[in-house]
Amino acid sequence: MSEHAAPHAAGAVPTRRADIAAMTSAPVGRTAGRTVDVHASVAVPVTTPDARCREVLDGMRGRRFESASTVAVCAADGTLTGMVTMERLLAAAADTPVRDVMDAEPPTVTPATDQEQAAWRAVHRGESALPVVDEAGRFRGLVPPDRLLAVLLAEHDEDVARLGGFLGSSSEARSAALESVGRRLWHRLPWLLLGLVGAFVAAGIVGAFEHQLEEQVLIAFFLPGVVYLADAVGTQTEALVIRGLAAGVSTGRIALREAVTGPLLGVLFAAVTFPVVLLLWGDLRVAAAVAVALFAASSIATVVALALPALLHRLGRDPAFGSGPLATVVQDLLSIVIYFLAASAILT
Repeated sequence: MSEHAAPHAAGAVPTRRADIAAMTSAPVGRTAGRTVDVHASVAVPVTTPDARCREVLDGMRGRRFESASTVAVCAADGTLTGMVTMERLLAAAADTPVRDVMDAEPPTVTPATDQEQAAWRAVHRGESALPVVDEAGRFRGLVPPDRLLAVLLAEHDEDVARLGGFLGSSSEARSAALESVGRRLWHRLPWLLLGLVGAFVAAGIVGAFEHQLEEQVLIAFFLPGVVYLADAVGTQTEALVIRGLAAGVSTGRIALREAVTGPLLGVLFAAVTFPVVLLLWGDLRVAAAVAVALFAASSIATVVALALPALLHRLGRDPAFGSGPLATVVQDLLSIVIYFLAASAILT
């Protein structure tokens, strides 16, 4: 039984509030300093495949570990051959070889793996700890449960802050309830100013269709509904894309299903809206314009929601910057243009 299996990886255990707050104030990009090597610990129990379960448990007594929930199983050259949980060790007969109760194919990460991807990999596999290995498969440490939880909390706080339109430059942006008024303004104002610019652009777009509005004022009644539904469709897609990218899922695996889902939602909205508008307002052309606009806007909103986070991810920025206020402005402007173009084509 070994208490230290590899050279110690840098980083402190983020178990206190101050440690977690320090983690959340890290640079916003998913770059150096956000990799899993800063969370790996070598102060964990390590054994060999041929050791007996009784020997492992006896060897752990009287030793101090940062985490003892999982034991790393390594060959003589330090290559990781498996992992065994404390539950399995305690449940096994005393003379059972460790190789008989270990997980021979545990999920592993390299020191350069992004911390959020590592945490999600552990969650998806139902692991309480995550082994870190080098390119040759040699054991370099274990990310214990408390650090995995701290990573998930920090990443969740960061994504929520950005979805809400906060700047991600400090930990105070993620604890807005404690901020001063001045800092609240600083963290919110930039994205809201972008929204204000979008409002002026939207006013200009609506003004360009003044003639159509004068001839048929009824088309103005449905503009808020078209904009809202398209925005809602886009927001749902953004959430899936951002979470998928954070967990290491490629955009391509999400894009095909979402590219089909968006138009299908548009078809459903159109199928419901057309008879309702026709029945209540008695205008066939307006009903057709609203139905066509809902279909087209829902389809385009899905494309925008897929493209913005993926583009920012390729540029090395956090995909969450592609949602929230930025995506809302883009989608709303496109929805307004689509609606009035559909209305102009059908009503004239």
